[in-house]
Order: sequence, then structure tokens, then C-alpha cells
Amino acid sequence: MRFDELPLCDAVLDGLQAMNFKEATPVQAETIPVILQKRDVIACAQTGTGKTAAFILPLLHNLQAEPHAEDKVNAIIMAPTRELAQQIDQQMEGFSYFTSFSSVAVYGGNDSQAWDVQRRGLQKGADVVIATPGRLLSHINLYDIDFSHIKYFILDEADRMLDMGFFDDIMQVVNRLPKDRQTIMFSATMPPKIRLLAKTILHDPVEVKIAISRPPESIMQTAYICYEAQKQAIIRHLFVGQEANKVIIFSGSKLKVKELFKTFRQMGLSVGEMHSDLDQVQRDHIMHEFKNNRVNILVATDIVSRGIDIDDISLVINYDVPHDAEDYVHRIGRTARASAKGMSITFVSEEEQYKFKQIESFLEKDIYKIPLPAEIGEAPLYEPEKHRFGHKKFASGKGKFIRNKQRK
Repeated sequence: MRFDELPLCDAVLDGLQAMNFKEATPVQAETIPVILQKRDVIACAQTGTGKTAAFILPLLHNLQAEPHAEDKVNAIIMAPTRELAQQIDQQMEGFSYFTSFSSVAVYGGNDSQAWDVQRRGLQKGADVVIATPGRLLSHINLYDIDFSHIKYFILDEADRMLDMGFFDDIMQVVNRLPKDRQTIMFSATMPPKIRLLAKTILHDPVEVKIAISRPPESIMQTAYICYEAQKQAIIRHLFVGQEANKVIIFSGSKLKVKELFKTFRQMGLSVGEMHSDLDQVQRDHIMHEFKNNRVNILVATDIVSRGIDIDDISLVINYDVPHDAEDYVHRIGRTARASAKGMSITFVSEEEQYKFKQIESFLEKDIYKIPLPAEIGEAPLYEPEKHRFGHKKFASGKGKFIRNKQRK
């Protein structure tokens, strides 16, 4: 479906044309008409499917078409991380170029000047507030902020927000909003806790589900079965003498990210690191350099595994096996976006074999195991059942791990 076939106002269509957006993705084609009808929505869609535009475009249309309060906050978009909030803010700026609407991004990790900009936006009534839960609550608790005119409340990556422990924060915000509002939830997965949240804050929602959360076929999924001590040697084998181009390497450990960063620096490669020890200015700089091809390799915790739009990632490496199948899908979903092809490689140590086998079971496929180069040494046998004890238990019949996640 083309965007000009959707009942969007001219100002929004002009913004789409200026940004060269022509064809709507399936999630956009399914959700935009429903949101335009002012129905509450719960949408489940795979990462990289264009979810952000799916809620920004009808929001801008509704604000343009309907009377709304001037100098009051009319909409809140909530996101789990600074990076995702910033990404949404950038897209909002582009899509709203031909409208008169204002927006403010409210997230932590920045200086006092940014705090003041956020406070003014909240108090003087930016039309749209894009916020992380914790930072928004900090402002709410310190200042008198009027949310009585909120007509639209949107949660993006709702499952990640709950994983990060934001349920109470979300409810504190919800309890300050008018009951007569439109609420929209986007989530990559639909576990029971998401359905419980939806039942609590949505009214007679329309449910939109675009495919199950599995990687697209355009991603060539591979793995190395190895010992933990061999992982650095595999990295050197893959990158020494090679020209890396737009590679992301994920690790669940901040310490490992720092070690890998040093390894690549010692190899003379162009590398950036992304983890929670960096302030917002540093993160923004690294993402800017990576997007503009001045940094070729990004080593990161899961802080960038969701919601960051970089279309030309050629390779994703999981330096360790993700917590569960959901996180695996989100990590490797950074590649093969926008109909491109990509490749993923997962390093699987002995201790991680059972966890990796559970991911294969969820995906209903055996991921190709690349033979270990002879110079690295002999690889362990792939015998996941021998390594099942000591790992997180698998939720019976659900295809998901029972997790105790920490913030990255």
C-alpha cells in the first residue's frame, strides 16, 4: 500500500514525500487506519518493520485534524531507552516538518541545560513529549506539569520497558492522565505480562499482529561452537587483514564490550563502544560516527539491540549467546533491514550450548555451525543436553526463558 492511499492530511503526506517515503510497510498499513479511527491499539510486530512511523503519522494527522489545546502537552510517547527516545524524536522532526507542532525529548544522561529545555517543554506545553519513564517521572515529581489535556498516550517497545522494571513508573504516569484518551501499545513480543498491562490501560483495543517474532529469511544465521577462551582468537581470525564495514558486535557484559573495544583498537581497526558507562554526549557522537561510516565496527551491550534504525548493517556478531530467543531476534534484526541481506554469527561456548539449542528450538531450525579454523584449535562437540544444568530454566511450552534481567 502506498502512503498516498491512506487518509492522511496533506501536511503529513508532504513530510513523507520530502523524506522519500512511498510504500507503507505491513504494520503501517494495518495500524495507521485503526489509529486514525481513534481506537486503542495493541500491536505486535517484528523489529525493523517501521513501527515508529506507524504511530507518528496518524498521531500527527489527528493533531492536525482535530481541535487541541494550545500550549499544553497533547501527546506522550514513552520509550525504554535514551537511544530509542532520541530516534523517535528525530523521526518526529522529519515527519512533522510541514506542520506547526512542537516536540521535546525527555531522557537522562545529559547536562543541566538539557534538563531546563525538557522542563520548559513540559511546562509550556510542547505538543508531543517523547520520554523515558524514569526521566519523565523525575520532572513530574519536581514540577507542576499539566497533563489534563493529554489525548494520546503511546508506549513503544512495551515489552522491553517491563523487562527493565518500569511497570510501576508507567502506571504512575498513566494515573495522571485523563481517562478519555487514546492509548497505543507497540511491542515486539506478546508475553502474559504485556497482555496484563494492555488489559489495565487499554479500552477495547484492536489487536494487530504482523508475523511472529522470528528473523527474516534474508539473514544468513551462523554460529561457531567454541570454548570461551577461543572467542578472542575467532575475532582476530575474522577481522585481521579484512576490511570491516558496518559491523555490530553484541555482548551481554559491559566488561567484555570494553575488552573487545581494546582488542579492535590494538588491531588498528576503526571501532566504537556503546554501554551504560558512557554519557549521552559520548553515545550520540559514537552513533553519529557509526552511521556516517567513520566508525566501521560498533561493540555494544543490548542498549542498541532495539529500535535503532541503521539500514546498512552487513554483519551482527553475538559474542555471547543472548538471554533468550527474543533478544536473539532483536540483536540479529539490526542487519538485513530495508529488504537488504545480512549475516549473523553467534559464538557459542560449552556453557552456552543448551541456551543456544533452546533458541534453535524456538526458531524451528538448526543454525549452520561454521567449522573452527585449524589454527584456533579443536572445538568442543555440540552436545547441548550435557550442558543443560546450571542454566535458566525454560518456560514449559512457551519458547521463552524465565529471565532475571539487569539493566545494561
